[in-house]
Amino acid sequence: QVQVVESGGGLVQAGGSLRLSCTFSGLTSGAYIMGWFRQAPGKEREGVACINLNGRSTYYADSTKGRFTISRDNAKNTLDLQIYNLKPEDTAMYYCAADVLCYSGGPRYRADSGYWGQGTQVTVSS
Repeated sequence: QVQVVESGGGLVQAGGSLRLSCTFSGLTSGAYIMGWFRQAPGKEREGVACINLNGRSTYYADSTKGRFTISRDNAKNTLDLQIYNLKPEDTAMYYCAADVLCYSGGPRYRADSGYWGQGTQVTVSS
């Protein structure tokens, strides 16, 4: 049984930083392209960052470039997202996912596959 668990969210002031972590169990994470997504209330789910199988290539949405850093540790089955200089518009539920599509503009989820966590809330106060 596959389990995906995010952690690290919280309430921070604008300009602050957070590190989100995701742990996968029940699958070999090194076999999947992975990504982070977020969804704010009333908005569609947005891909923010993705990473290839060996972690050497990373891609980001324009809104996150320069402030978000995605990384993975295949030996530990973990995926992280370091966020700097948080802005109120970054407020959203953040999800990690395995088996996603990854483009230069960030990740896209597959319509009929993928492994997702339950999300971790990030709230940025101004």
